[in-house]
Amino acid sequence: MPEKLLCAAADLSDTTARIFEVEGVEIGVIRHNDTVVAYKNICPHQGGPVCEGLKMPRVCDELDEQKRSVRQTFDTTEMHFVCPWHGWEFKIETGEAIGDPKIRLSRYKVIERDAQIYVEV
Repeated sequence: MPEKLLCAAADLSDTTARIFEVEGVEIGVIRHNDTVVAYKNICPHQGGPVCEGLKMPRVCDELDEQKRSVRQTFDTTEMHFVCPWHGWEFKIETGEAIGDPKIRLSRYKVIERDAQIYVEV
């Protein structure tokens, strides 16, 4: 498959996805846990710009003995994209929807070579 140069590796952030247009398709690219991931910037729910949404850690509920919520905490080992249109969440590492792991973001293969970032299209 052909590779398309996107940017220098140093131009990527751990906090915000960069959006690139490749052959008429928007692709969100972000550095996550020392790996670069790239997804089509379309939410499978209703087509929102998912990679432009908030990046946040997984929210965990702490329950008491009666299974009532006591408090919520954040698990920073699992980061999510939150679609800005309707709040659907997806694991950044895998692209899986939080509510249904069968629903996924469309992922691109990323190549990091000579301090440059490429995607296969």
